[in-house]
Amino acid sequence: MLALVALAALAIVYPKNPAQDTSRLALTRSLIEDHTVTIDRFAGETYDYAVRAGHIYSDKAPGMSFLAVVPVEALRAADAAAGKQESAPVWNREAHLWAIRVATTGVLFLLAVFLVGRVAEGIAPGTGAATAVTFGLGTLVSPLAATTFGHVGAGALAFGAFVLAWRGRSPAVYAGAGLAAGAAVLMEYQAALLALVVLAYTAWRARARGAALFIAGGLPAAVALGAYDLAAFGSPFRLSYEYVANDFARAQQQGFFGLHVPSREGFREVLLDGQGLLVVSPVLVLAAAGLVLLWLRGFRPEATACAAAAGLFIALNAGYFYRYGGTSPGPRFLVPALPFLALGLAPAFARWRLVTGLAALASIVMTEWDALTWATAKPLELVPWPQTVWSYLRFPRPAGVALIAATAGAAVVVAGVHSLGGRRLTAHLPGRNPI
Repeated sequence: MLALVALAALAIVYPKNPAQDTSRLALTRSLIEDHTVTIDRFAGETYDYAVRAGHIYSDKAPGMSFLAVVPVEALRAADAAAGKQESAPVWNREAHLWAIRVATTGVLFLLAVFLVGRVAEGIAPGTGAATAVTFGLGTLVSPLAATTFGHVGAGALAFGAFVLAWRGRSPAVYAGAGLAAGAAVLMEYQAALLALVVLAYTAWRARARGAALFIAGGLPAAVALGAYDLAAFGSPFRLSYEYVANDFARAQQQGFFGLHVPSREGFREVLLDGQGLLVVSPVLVLAAAGLVLLWLRGFRPEATACAAAAGLFIALNAGYFYRYGGTSPGPRFLVPALPFLALGLAPAFARWRLVTGLAALASIVMTEWDALTWATAKPLELVPWPQTVWSYLRFPRPAGVALIAATAGAAVVVAGVHSLGGRRLTAHLPGRNPI
Protein backbone atom coordinates (compact mmCIF):
# COMPACT_ATOMS: atom_id res chain seq x y z
CA MET A 1 0.00 0.00 0.00
CA LEU A 2 2.83 2.41 0.86
CA ALA A 3 4.51 1.58 -2.45
CA LEU A 4 1.30 2.40 -4.34
CA VAL A 5 0.88 5.67 -2.45
CA ALA A 6 4.50 6.52 -3.24
CA LEU A 7 4.05 5.79 -6.95
CA ALA A 8 0.92 7.94 -7.08
CA ALA A 9 2.19 10.93 -5.07
CA LEU A 10 5.91 11.02 -5.82
CA ALA A 11 5.87 10.31 -9.56
CA ILE A 12 5.02 13.89 -10.57
CA VAL A 13 8.04 15.99 -11.55
CA TYR A 14 7.18 19.58 -10.70
CA PRO A 15 8.97 22.47 -12.42
CA LYS A 16 11.75 24.22 -10.53
CA ASN A 17 10.45 26.65 -7.92
CA PRO A 18 12.92 29.55 -7.54
CA ALA A 19 11.34 30.58 -4.23
CA GLN A 20 11.54 27.17 -2.59
CA ASP A 21 14.04 24.94 -4.42
CA THR A 22 16.68 27.57 -5.14
CA SER A 23 16.51 29.40 -1.82
CA ARG A 24 16.83 26.20 0.20
CA LEU A 25 19.33 24.33 -1.99
CA ALA A 26 21.50 27.41 -2.43
CA LEU A 27 22.07 27.25 1.32
CA THR A 28 22.82 23.51 1.02
CA ARG A 29 25.37 24.16 -1.69
CA SER A 30 26.96 27.04 0.23
CA LEU A 31 27.32 24.82 3.30
CA ILE A 32 28.96 22.04 1.26
CA GLU A 33 31.19 24.04 -1.06
CA ASP A 34 31.87 27.34 0.67
CA HIS A 35 31.39 26.36 4.33
CA THR A 36 29.26 29.46 4.82
CA VAL A 37 25.60 30.26 5.40
CA THR A 38 25.50 33.13 2.92
CA ILE A 39 24.07 32.51 -0.57
CA ASP A 40 25.58 35.61 -2.18
CA ARG A 41 26.70 33.92 -5.39
CA PHE A 42 23.23 32.48 -6.01
CA ALA A 43 21.26 35.64 -5.21
CA GLY A 44 20.28 36.21 -8.83
CA GLU A 45 18.58 32.81 -9.07
CA THR A 46 15.97 33.19 -6.33
CA TYR A 47 13.48 35.86 -5.33
CA ASP A 48 12.98 34.58 -1.77
CA TYR A 49 15.91 35.72 0.34
CA ALA A 50 16.93 37.71 3.40
CA VAL A 51 19.50 40.50 3.54
CA ARG A 52 21.72 41.45 6.47
CA ALA A 53 24.93 43.47 6.55
CA GLY A 54 25.24 43.42 2.79
CA HIS A 55 24.99 39.63 2.46
CA ILE A 56 22.23 37.41 1.06
CA TYR A 57 20.73 34.51 3.03
CA SER A 58 17.89 32.06 2.56
CA ASP A 59 14.71 33.37 4.16
CA LYS A 60 13.54 29.84 4.99
CA ALA A 61 13.90 27.75 8.12
CA PRO A 62 17.18 25.86 7.60
CA GLY A 63 16.02 22.31 8.30
CA MET A 64 15.32 21.27 4.72
CA SER A 65 18.65 22.75 3.60
CA PHE A 66 20.44 20.72 6.29
CA LEU A 67 18.54 17.55 5.35
CA ALA A 68 19.40 17.97 1.67
CA VAL A 69 23.16 17.87 2.35
CA VAL A 70 23.29 14.06 2.19
CA PRO A 71 21.35 13.55 -1.09
CA VAL A 72 23.14 16.49 -2.76
CA GLU A 73 26.53 15.06 -1.79
CA ALA A 74 25.44 11.60 -2.93
CA LEU A 75 24.46 12.96 -6.33
CA ARG A 76 27.75 14.86 -6.60
CA ALA A 77 29.64 11.68 -5.80
CA ALA A 78 27.62 9.68 -8.34
CA ASP A 79 28.30 12.29 -11.01
CA ALA A 80 32.02 12.28 -10.20
CA ALA A 81 32.15 8.47 -10.35
CA ALA A 82 30.46 8.59 -13.76
CA GLY A 83 32.96 11.17 -14.98
CA LYS A 84 30.35 13.89 -15.33
CA GLN A 85 31.27 17.50 -14.72
CA GLU A 86 28.87 19.65 -12.72
CA SER A 87 27.49 21.84 -15.50
CA ALA A 88 24.62 23.57 -13.68
CA PRO A 89 23.32 24.12 -10.12
CA VAL A 90 21.43 21.12 -8.83
CA TRP A 91 18.10 22.98 -8.90
CA ASN A 92 18.49 23.43 -12.67
CA ARG A 93 18.97 19.70 -13.26
CA GLU A 94 15.49 18.23 -13.38
CA ALA A 95 16.26 14.59 -12.52
CA HIS A 96 18.62 15.58 -9.69
CA LEU A 97 16.08 17.99 -8.25
CA TRP A 98 13.36 15.32 -8.28
CA ALA A 99 15.69 12.84 -6.55
CA ILE A 100 16.52 15.38 -3.81
CA ARG A 101 12.84 16.10 -3.27
CA VAL A 102 12.00 12.41 -2.91
CA ALA A 103 14.99 11.71 -0.64
CA THR A 104 13.95 14.50 1.73
CA THR A 105 10.26 15.42 1.75
CA GLY A 106 9.23 12.19 0.02
CA VAL A 107 10.71 9.98 2.73
CA LEU A 108 9.11 12.05 5.49
CA PHE A 109 5.80 11.97 3.60
CA LEU A 110 5.82 8.17 3.60
CA LEU A 111 6.72 8.17 7.30
CA ALA A 112 3.68 10.35 8.00
CA VAL A 113 1.41 8.11 5.91
CA PHE A 114 2.67 5.03 7.78
CA LEU A 115 2.27 6.60 11.22
CA VAL A 116 -1.23 7.91 10.55
CA GLY A 117 -2.30 4.49 9.26
CA ARG A 118 -0.61 2.59 12.08
CA VAL A 119 -2.24 4.63 14.84
CA ALA A 120 -5.61 4.51 13.05
CA GLU A 121 -5.42 0.71 12.93
CA GLY A 122 -4.75 0.63 16.65
CA ILE A 123 -7.75 2.84 17.38
CA ALA A 124 -10.21 1.12 15.04
CA PRO A 125 -9.03 -2.20 13.57
CA GLY A 126 -9.66 -2.38 9.84
CA THR A 127 -9.40 1.37 9.23
CA GLY A 128 -5.63 1.80 9.04
CA ALA A 129 -5.20 1.30 5.30
CA ALA A 130 -8.19 3.44 4.37
CA THR A 131 -7.05 6.22 6.69
CA ALA A 132 -3.48 6.11 5.38
CA VAL A 133 -4.51 6.17 1.71
CA THR A 134 -7.04 8.94 2.28
CA PHE A 135 -4.50 11.03 4.14
CA GLY A 136 -1.70 10.33 1.66
CA LEU A 137 -3.65 10.84 -1.56
CA GLY A 138 -6.72 12.81 -0.51
CA THR A 139 -5.24 15.81 1.31
CA LEU A 140 -2.79 18.61 0.50
CA VAL A 141 0.15 16.50 1.66
CA SER A 142 -0.04 14.67 -1.69
CA PRO A 143 0.82 17.52 -4.09
CA LEU A 144 3.52 18.76 -1.68
CA ALA A 145 5.10 15.32 -1.18
CA ALA A 146 7.59 15.67 -4.06
CA THR A 147 8.69 19.24 -3.36
CA THR A 148 11.18 21.01 -1.11
CA PHE A 149 8.46 22.90 0.74
CA GLY A 150 8.99 22.25 4.45
CA HIS A 151 5.35 21.74 5.44
CA VAL A 152 5.05 17.97 4.91
CA GLY A 153 8.35 17.26 6.66
CA ALA A 154 7.43 19.46 9.61
CA GLY A 155 4.07 17.70 9.92
CA ALA A 156 5.63 14.24 9.75
CA LEU A 157 8.18 15.05 12.45
CA ALA A 158 5.66 16.78 14.73
CA PHE A 159 3.19 13.90 14.38
CA GLY A 160 6.04 11.48 15.03
CA ALA A 161 6.73 13.38 18.25
CA PHE A 162 3.07 13.00 19.21
CA VAL A 163 3.11 9.26 18.51
CA LEU A 164 6.24 8.82 20.63
CA ALA A 165 4.72 10.84 23.47
CA TRP A 166 1.54 8.74 23.23
CA ARG A 167 3.59 5.53 23.35
CA GLY A 168 5.72 6.97 26.19
CA ARG A 169 7.06 3.91 28.00
CA SER A 170 10.58 5.08 28.89
CA PRO A 171 12.62 8.25 29.36
CA ALA A 172 14.29 7.68 25.97
CA VAL A 173 10.92 7.73 24.22
CA TYR A 174 9.93 11.06 25.75
CA ALA A 175 13.34 12.50 24.86
CA GLY A 176 12.89 11.14 21.33
CA ALA A 177 9.56 12.92 21.12
CA GLY A 178 11.30 16.19 22.01
CA LEU A 179 14.00 15.52 19.42
CA ALA A 180 11.39 14.97 16.69
CA ALA A 181 9.45 18.08 17.72
CA GLY A 182 12.62 20.16 17.64
CA ALA A 183 13.46 18.85 14.17
CA ALA A 184 9.97 19.87 13.03
CA VAL A 185 10.66 23.45 14.10
CA LEU A 186 13.91 23.37 12.13
CA MET A 187 11.79 22.49 9.08
CA GLU A 188 9.16 25.20 9.60
CA TYR A 189 9.22 27.83 12.33
CA GLN A 190 5.42 27.62 12.68
CA ALA A 191 5.78 24.01 13.85
CA ALA A 192 6.68 25.49 17.24
CA LEU A 193 2.91 25.58 17.83
CA LEU A 194 2.73 21.82 17.28
CA ALA A 195 5.73 21.31 19.56
CA LEU A 196 3.90 23.21 22.30
CA VAL A 197 0.77 21.08 21.80
CA VAL A 198 2.80 17.87 22.07
CA LEU A 199 4.68 19.24 25.09
CA ALA A 200 1.37 19.94 26.84
CA TYR A 201 0.18 16.43 26.00
CA THR A 202 3.45 14.97 27.30
CA ALA A 203 3.09 16.93 30.53
CA TRP A 204 -0.40 15.47 30.95
CA ARG A 205 0.83 11.91 30.36
CA ALA A 206 4.10 11.98 32.30
CA ARG A 207 3.85 15.12 34.41
CA ALA A 208 6.93 17.28 35.02
CA ARG A 209 9.46 14.49 34.46
CA GLY A 210 8.14 13.65 31.00
CA ALA A 211 7.95 17.32 30.05
CA ALA A 212 11.54 17.85 31.20
CA LEU A 213 12.72 14.89 29.12
CA PHE A 214 10.79 16.23 26.12
CA ILE A 215 12.43 19.66 26.46
CA ALA A 216 15.86 18.06 26.87
CA GLY A 217 15.29 16.08 23.69
CA GLY A 218 14.51 19.26 21.80
CA LEU A 219 17.74 21.01 22.83
CA PRO A 220 19.91 19.74 19.93
CA ALA A 221 17.53 21.27 17.40
CA ALA A 222 17.38 24.50 19.41
CA VAL A 223 21.17 24.66 19.51
CA ALA A 224 21.41 23.98 15.76
CA LEU A 225 18.89 26.72 14.96
CA GLY A 226 20.56 29.14 17.37
CA ALA A 227 23.98 28.46 15.85
CA TYR A 228 22.62 29.05 12.34
CA ASP A 229 20.87 32.26 13.36
CA LEU A 230 24.00 33.50 15.11
CA ALA A 231 26.12 32.86 12.02
CA ALA A 232 23.60 34.37 9.62
CA PHE A 233 21.83 37.10 11.57
CA GLY A 234 24.15 37.96 14.43
CA SER A 235 22.05 36.53 17.26
CA PRO A 236 20.66 33.08 18.16
CA PHE A 237 17.30 34.78 18.79
CA ARG A 238 16.82 36.43 15.37
CA LEU A 239 14.98 34.53 12.66
CA SER A 240 15.36 34.93 8.92
CA TYR A 241 11.84 36.38 8.76
CA GLU A 242 13.17 39.60 10.29
CA TYR A 243 15.36 40.22 7.23
CA VAL A 244 13.09 39.19 4.35
CA ALA A 245 13.85 41.35 1.31
CA ASN A 246 11.51 40.03 -1.37
CA ASP A 247 8.35 41.58 -2.85
CA PHE A 248 6.39 40.74 0.31
CA ALA A 249 8.86 42.19 2.81
CA ARG A 250 6.62 45.09 3.82
CA ALA A 251 3.56 42.90 4.37
CA GLN A 252 5.60 40.34 6.29
CA GLN A 253 6.88 43.00 8.68
CA GLN A 254 3.34 43.98 9.66
CA GLY A 255 1.61 42.23 12.53
CA PHE A 256 3.67 39.28 13.79
CA PHE A 257 5.73 38.36 10.71
CA GLY A 258 2.66 38.90 8.54
CA LEU A 259 0.23 37.25 10.95
CA HIS A 260 -2.93 39.06 12.05
CA VAL A 261 -6.10 38.18 13.95
CA PRO A 262 -8.00 35.66 11.78
CA SER A 263 -11.05 37.07 10.03
CA ARG A 264 -14.23 35.46 8.73
CA GLU A 265 -13.01 36.18 5.20
CA GLY A 266 -9.73 34.51 6.06
CA PHE A 267 -11.47 31.34 7.23
CA ARG A 268 -13.68 31.34 4.12
CA GLU A 269 -10.69 31.65 1.81
CA VAL A 270 -8.70 28.95 3.60
CA LEU A 271 -11.55 26.45 3.86
CA LEU A 272 -13.99 27.11 1.03
CA ASP A 273 -12.51 29.37 -1.63
CA GLY A 274 -11.23 27.97 -4.95
CA GLN A 275 -8.72 25.35 -3.83
CA GLY A 276 -9.70 25.69 -0.17
CA LEU A 277 -9.05 22.84 2.23
CA LEU A 278 -12.61 21.50 2.29
CA VAL A 279 -13.11 22.02 -1.44
CA VAL A 280 -10.14 19.82 -2.32
CA SER A 281 -10.55 17.45 0.66
CA PRO A 282 -14.21 17.31 1.77
CA VAL A 283 -13.46 14.13 3.72
CA LEU A 284 -11.76 16.30 6.36
CA VAL A 285 -15.21 17.38 7.56
CA LEU A 286 -15.73 13.77 8.60
CA ALA A 287 -12.23 13.67 10.07
CA ALA A 288 -13.18 16.57 12.35
CA ALA A 289 -16.35 14.72 13.36
CA GLY A 290 -14.20 11.64 13.93
CA LEU A 291 -12.11 13.51 16.49
CA VAL A 292 -15.32 14.12 18.43
CA LEU A 293 -16.03 10.37 18.32
CA LEU A 294 -12.47 9.73 19.48
CA TRP A 295 -13.02 12.02 22.45
CA LEU A 296 -16.32 10.32 23.33
CA ARG A 297 -14.68 6.90 23.19
CA GLY A 298 -12.17 7.76 25.89
CA PHE A 299 -9.18 9.08 23.95
CA ARG A 300 -9.86 12.54 25.32
CA PRO A 301 -6.34 13.96 25.71
CA GLU A 302 -5.34 12.61 22.29
CA ALA A 303 -8.44 13.96 20.56
CA THR A 304 -7.98 17.31 22.28
CA ALA A 305 -4.33 17.52 21.16
CA CYS A 306 -5.23 16.69 17.56
CA ALA A 307 -8.10 19.18 17.49
CA ALA A 308 -5.88 21.87 19.01
CA ALA A 309 -3.17 21.26 16.40
CA ALA A 310 -5.65 21.46 13.52
CA GLY A 311 -7.51 24.47 14.93
CA LEU A 312 -4.34 26.44 15.61
CA PHE A 313 -3.00 25.95 12.09
CA ILE A 314 -6.28 26.74 10.39
CA ALA A 315 -6.46 29.97 12.41
CA LEU A 316 -2.78 30.67 11.65
CA ASN A 317 -3.35 30.33 7.91
CA ALA A 318 -6.58 32.37 8.07
CA GLY A 319 -4.70 35.21 9.75
CA TYR A 320 -1.72 35.26 7.38
CA PHE A 321 -1.56 38.01 4.78
CA TYR A 322 -0.71 35.60 1.93
CA ARG A 323 -3.01 32.67 2.63
CA TYR A 324 -2.10 30.42 -0.31
CA GLY A 325 1.57 31.41 -0.30
CA GLY A 326 1.86 32.12 -4.04
CA THR A 327 1.42 29.45 -6.72
CA SER A 328 0.19 26.68 -4.50
CA PRO A 329 -2.17 23.67 -4.61
CA GLY A 330 -4.08 25.19 -1.69
CA PRO A 331 -3.63 26.82 1.73
CA ARG A 332 -0.29 25.12 2.25
CA PHE A 333 0.64 26.73 5.57
CA LEU A 334 -1.81 24.50 7.46
CA VAL A 335 -0.36 21.26 6.04
CA PRO A 336 1.84 20.46 9.10
CA ALA A 337 -1.33 19.91 11.16
CA LEU A 338 -3.03 17.55 8.67
CA PRO A 339 -1.63 14.31 10.16
CA PHE A 340 -3.26 15.26 13.48
CA LEU A 341 -6.61 16.01 11.83
CA ALA A 342 -6.43 12.87 9.69
CA LEU A 343 -6.39 10.70 12.81
CA GLY A 344 -10.12 11.43 13.06
CA LEU A 345 -10.64 9.42 9.88
CA ALA A 346 -10.22 6.17 11.83
CA PRO A 347 -13.39 6.51 13.95
CA ALA A 348 -15.15 8.13 10.97
CA PHE A 349 -14.50 5.08 8.78
CA ALA A 350 -15.55 2.79 11.64
CA ARG A 351 -18.83 4.64 12.33
CA TRP A 352 -19.83 5.98 8.89
CA ARG A 353 -18.07 3.65 6.47
CA LEU A 354 -20.06 4.37 3.31
CA VAL A 355 -20.28 8.15 3.69
CA THR A 356 -16.65 8.46 4.71
CA GLY A 357 -15.57 6.16 1.89
CA LEU A 358 -17.42 8.20 -0.73
CA ALA A 359 -16.01 11.46 0.67
CA ALA A 360 -12.53 9.91 0.69
CA LEU A 361 -12.86 8.84 -2.94
CA ALA A 362 -14.02 12.33 -3.96
CA SER A 363 -11.11 13.86 -2.04
CA ILE A 364 -8.56 11.59 -3.71
CA VAL A 365 -9.88 12.44 -7.18
CA MET A 366 -9.91 16.18 -6.40
CA THR A 367 -6.47 16.16 -4.77
CA GLU A 368 -4.77 14.17 -7.53
CA TRP A 369 -6.30 16.45 -10.15
CA ASP A 370 -5.12 19.43 -8.11
CA ALA A 371 -1.58 17.98 -8.01
CA LEU A 372 -1.47 17.27 -11.75
CA THR A 373 -2.79 20.68 -12.76
CA TRP A 374 -0.52 22.47 -10.29
CA ALA A 375 2.41 20.74 -11.98
CA THR A 376 1.53 22.61 -15.19
CA ALA A 377 0.87 25.91 -13.33
CA LYS A 378 -2.57 25.95 -14.97
CA PRO A 379 -5.20 25.35 -12.24
CA LEU A 380 -8.01 23.06 -13.37
CA GLU A 381 -6.51 22.78 -16.87
CA LEU A 382 -4.36 19.76 -17.75
CA VAL A 383 -2.57 21.45 -20.67
CA PRO A 384 0.18 20.64 -21.35
CA TRP A 385 0.45 17.23 -19.74
CA PRO A 386 2.74 17.35 -16.68
CA GLN A 387 6.15 15.75 -16.53
CA THR A 388 6.36 12.48 -14.56
CA VAL A 389 9.07 9.97 -13.75
CA TRP A 390 7.51 7.76 -16.40
CA SER A 391 8.58 10.31 -18.99
CA TYR A 392 12.20 9.39 -18.24
CA LEU A 393 11.34 5.83 -19.27
CA ARG A 394 10.07 7.26 -22.58
CA PHE A 395 6.39 6.88 -21.80
CA PRO A 396 4.26 9.60 -23.43
CA ARG A 397 3.16 12.21 -20.91
CA PRO A 398 -0.56 11.21 -21.07
CA ALA A 399 0.48 7.60 -20.36
CA GLY A 400 2.46 8.77 -17.32
CA VAL A 401 -0.63 10.51 -15.97
CA ALA A 402 -2.66 7.36 -16.63
CA LEU A 403 -0.14 5.29 -14.65
CA ILE A 404 -0.38 7.72 -11.73
CA ALA A 405 -4.18 7.40 -11.82
CA ALA A 406 -3.86 3.60 -11.97
CA THR A 407 -1.56 3.40 -8.95
CA ALA A 408 -3.82 5.73 -6.98
CA GLY A 409 -6.79 3.52 -7.92
CA ALA A 410 -4.89 0.41 -6.88
CA ALA A 411 -4.11 1.98 -3.50
CA VAL A 412 -7.83 2.69 -3.04
CA VAL A 413 -8.67 -0.94 -3.87
CA VAL A 414 -6.08 -2.29 -1.42
CA ALA A 415 -7.44 0.00 1.31
CA GLY A 416 -11.01 -1.01 0.51
CA VAL A 417 -10.25 -4.73 0.69
CA HIS A 418 -8.42 -4.27 3.98
CA SER A 419 -11.26 -2.22 5.48
CA LEU A 420 -13.70 -5.09 4.97
CA GLY A 421 -11.93 -6.94 7.77
CA GLY A 422 -12.92 -4.67 10.64
CA ARG A 423 -15.81 -2.51 11.80
CA ARG A 424 -15.49 -1.88 15.50
CA LEU A 425 -14.28 1.31 17.18
CA THR A 426 -12.12 0.32 20.12
CA ALA A 427 -12.83 2.01 23.43
CA HIS A 428 -9.93 3.31 25.49
CA LEU A 429 -9.70 0.67 28.20
CA PRO A 430 -7.54 1.25 31.32
CA GLY A 431 -3.93 0.44 30.58
CA ARG A 432 -4.56 -0.05 26.86
CA ASN A 433 -2.44 1.81 24.35
CA PRO A 434 -3.41 1.47 20.66
CA ILE A 435 0.09 2.20 19.37
